[in-house]
Amino acid sequence: PEPGFDFTEELERFIVRAERTAFGPSTQAIIDEAVSRDIPWIRLNQHSLVQLGQGVHQRRIRATMTSSTSAIAVDVASDKDLTGRLLSAAGLPVPRAGSVRTIDQAVAVARRIGYPVVCKPLDGNHGRGVCLNLRDDAMVRAAFPVAQEQSRRGWVVVETLVFGRDYRCLVIDGKIAAIAERVPAHVIGDGALSVGALVEQTNADPRRGVGHEKVLTRIKVDESALELIRSQGYELDDVPPPGGMVKLTLTGNMSTGGISIDRTFEAHPENVEIAEEAAQVIGLDIAGIDFICPDITEPVRETGGAICEVNAAPGFRMHTHPTVGDPQFISKSVVDMLFPTGAPSRIPIVSVTGTNGKTTTSRMIAHIFKGMGRKVGMTSTDGVVIDERLLIRADASGPKSARMVLQNPRVDFAVFEVARGGILREGLGYERNDVAVVLNVQPDHLGLHGVDTVEQLANVKAVPVEAVPRNGHAVLNADDALVRAMRRRCSGDVVWFSMQPTGSEVRDFIDAHCRRGGKAIVLEQSDRGDMIVVRHGAREMQLAWTHLLPATFGGRALMNVQNSLAAAAAAFAAGAPLHDIRQGLRTFSTSYYLSPGRLNEIEVEGVHVIIDYCHNAPGMRMLGDFVDRLGEGMLVTSDLAKPSRIGVIATAGDRRDEDMRELGRIAAAHFDVVVVREDVALRGRPRGETAELVAEGVRSRMPEGVRCKQVELALEEIDATRHAMSRANPGDLVVLCVDQHAAVLAELESWSNQAQAGARTSDDDLVGDPDLVNPATS
Repeated sequence: PEPGFDFTEELERFIVRAERTAFGPSTQAIIDEAVSRDIPWIRLNQHSLVQLGQGVHQRRIRATMTSSTSAIAVDVASDKDLTGRLLSAAGLPVPRAGSVRTIDQAVAVARRIGYPVVCKPLDGNHGRGVCLNLRDDAMVRAAFPVAQEQSRRGWVVVETLVFGRDYRCLVIDGKIAAIAERVPAHVIGDGALSVGALVEQTNADPRRGVGHEKVLTRIKVDESALELIRSQGYELDDVPPPGGMVKLTLTGNMSTGGISIDRTFEAHPENVEIAEEAAQVIGLDIAGIDFICPDITEPVRETGGAICEVNAAPGFRMHTHPTVGDPQFISKSVVDMLFPTGAPSRIPIVSVTGTNGKTTTSRMIAHIFKGMGRKVGMTSTDGVVIDERLLIRADASGPKSARMVLQNPRVDFAVFEVARGGILREGLGYERNDVAVVLNVQPDHLGLHGVDTVEQLANVKAVPVEAVPRNGHAVLNADDALVRAMRRRCSGDVVWFSMQPTGSEVRDFIDAHCRRGGKAIVLEQSDRGDMIVVRHGAREMQLAWTHLLPATFGGRALMNVQNSLAAAAAAFAAGAPLHDIRQGLRTFSTSYYLSPGRLNEIEVEGVHVIIDYCHNAPGMRMLGDFVDRLGEGMLVTSDLAKPSRIGVIATAGDRRDEDMRELGRIAAAHFDVVVVREDVALRGRPRGETAELVAEGVRSRMPEGVRCKQVELALEEIDATRHAMSRANPGDLVVLCVDQHAAVLAELESWSNQAQAGARTSDDDLVGDPDLVNPATS
């Protein structure tokens, strides 16, 4: 430790902070009950506002108020005069009372209803400002300012004093859940210690804390407590006799240091009925009914007694942690009310992870379930989408975005793209997913946050698989050995997908899996093309021809063939019927509307343009294969004035130098001209460094006679787009690997409009730092 570091002091500071941020006893009791029933919860603020359940099934609590609590009922309960009049009108026993705003009015009401009386704030709580046993005008005049100070509206209630014990009846959903006798804060003399020392001894009880942080509250010796001590003939330094009780407050509120005795099973049925009816009259789903009566075991209509208050958001700790008696499990009644037997609390969650293909696969899955009428919430690298409406445009593949979807009350199905960075920072954002899809694990983002090898990266990507419950599914790529090994981490069933042909080692592995009753999605080759086949045990069901799926470009985009297999497997695992899966795949295209920034094909003045998000070497290998298949028949030329393929590429600054060069080396084999731009995420690198490293990779392949004959640098994305388009001729192919797809699309539309207006001009000059424009030829 550093010099001067005090571990004990730091630990105490940490404990105090933890106690301040912890839930109170009432909130924690409800959460514990929800967790025991497998109901998920999300904390919505730093206090007691909590969401129980997910999406469309969510309910909220704030301490002991719920999303079903009537705002009108809370307002009524906070007006003690109105509460008394409503209860009286219902024939329930209440004290005679009146509400006043001046001292003279208070004295007049006290005289009218008869002494002794009580003065209390009209809208107070926790017993603050309550003055009891006022026996004459002078005492009322002295008590009035004390009560008025605690009233937000300045009104004071004067009511007849009801003699007896103080009971709190807790009513939940119209039924008595618990009853506690509240005993005001006090100390019992031992003949040796003074009143002050006895208070300190009582407060040393580890169950006592500040406010509501613990099950009991520390007793506060303030001016009102001192006056009460003196009224009993003591001073703070006096030693009371053995067994002598010294009261420190007149009210039995737990918040002022009182204790509780459980009386749940002792109350007379008539008293129980009165309490339940009082809660119904006020309209509260959870109510604390304050009874004053000689004995709760006898009918109050016979022995005397009354309802003094009806409280919204009553505290639970006097019932869950009584000082004397057995604790009552009242939180069960709350959760029963919010989630009746059989009511769902979770929405289906499908997570998608891997090195490449996550966003497209997530969109495919969301599209399938949207077609089934589900309100789908989706997170991806492009943003948060709720029911096909983009709420946030940002990299939203982390846990915060997932929680945003789970908090949306419209969502009944969730699809989450899960990125490596979010997992490493703070996990998934939820405790489990019904279906976890792992597409692939390839060398990317290595050397970051302690992940230096592809095997370590696989451990990170396996986290969603570990979050699959026993009744869930992991959808795994059988063609990837690292993904295949994740099956051992899955508690649920595994659904394999594979592009390998029949007779291969992988297909033999899948055959054995299906013979054991397992599920898989495979490709079956034939003269007519490749058929996606769903296998479940001995059954085989044809799903769709790959060349008829728009996203596959007639089967040429193998990466989207693989993504389609994964999406079909995920939907199948999530319970989608085959005809809905088939319809979803057949209607999903890589148009900008359905899949912005992912293999979008547009035509600008006869030039074929592909917009994609490719940003790493494995992705470039797949994109290059697609470009070769798409560009079959295009002329390979050495005439630099008319290249047939132009690629604009980039990568983020947090990749290793070797990974950047590898991206360039791969691109060199597929494009005639490579324009290298700078990624918006420099991640601490000097401007131009990442582009130069990628360009080095391209140049290193050019002496080998690869397709690329020229590499150029244009650091800004829009400048690189303009330059690539200026080099293209009708019939050429331009591939733009983008960060800001919306800005690039707008530039292409502007380019097309200018051309149509006859205003197209040559753009031989690259905008940017001239030192970074570095043409190179073989």
